Amino acid sequence: MGRGTVLSAAAVALLLAGCTNGGHGDGRATPEKTAGTSAAGGASPSPTTANQPYTLAESAAPKTRAEAVAFVRGLTVQPDYFGTGYRRRDPYELGPTSWAVLGADCLWRRDALPSTALASLTRSFVRQGTGGTGAVYVSLTVTVHASVREARRDMASSLEEPLRCPQERLNATDTVQKMTSRGDPFAEQRTATTDDDLTEYGEYVVDGDQKARDFDWYKHRLGPVTVAATVRHAAGESEKEQTALTEAALTGVGYVTANVDRYGRDRSSAAPSAASSASESATPSATPSATSSTEVKGAGDE
Repeated sequence: MGRGTVLSAAAVALLLAGCTNGGHGDGRATPEKTAGTSAAGGASPSPTTANQPYTLAESAAPKTRAEAVAFVRGLTVQPDYFGTGYRRRDPYELGPTSWAVLGADCLWRRDALPSTALASLTRSFVRQGTGGTGAVYVSLTVTVHASVREARRDMASSLEEPLRCPQERLNATDTVQKMTSRGDPFAEQRTATTDDDLTEYGEYVVDGDQKARDFDWYKHRLGPVTVAATVRHAAGESEKEQTALTEAALTGVGYVTANVDRYGRDRSSAAPSAASSASESATPSATPSATSSTEVKGAGDE
């Protein structure tokens, strides 16, 4: 099975990600977000019948840095969203006032947020190797941009990065290479589930190792918010294991994007006074995680 087939299967996984009957009456079911409940072990998934993307109206999005920080910290991201056996990495969180930037030298480094972004928080997880395979590393970043326009610019910039840097240095030991990119606006009705979906896949090489490992990167835009996830596959994985890991990671992304969508619709449907109160707290409707969390293509989380 080739990488294209793997990602096609993963796209289906995202469409099915954690959908339950607990929707909001608009034909878009949303995942349950109960603390301590496994993404795989909650209600049985069912296909979405959506004819609209998961999104977040700009009018309902956080407007200040304080609101944006509260928003990204309030989003629940559990290790088992991405499959069984994951735990928090150390460091677990990066941000929320910095993010990863690919420099002119093609090296990823962390910089302070520009004025075009309000908050960015990365949470990182690891699944230790079993049965002769190495560890799998997953990270998920939620970024609140100052506007939809700035979020769109960020997506466009991400899409061109592999062209600008055929090899991207993630950190002192890891390099990403041979990346293939694909962008899917929801209007084209292909695999997109949010306003814009970006998928990249290639391989990463660890200094001193002879064999490259698979690397997947996903980025989704919901209005002015982007949700990005990376998967660094383990050495020794079979193609079947690669497919399962990719599907599970995208399922986790689906839980988070559905939660962002629900947050926006809840705020949009609230009465003006309730919306004003919600603006002060600016936290998602899901139960927040006990601790807080960025946007990384795999850099800066070492």
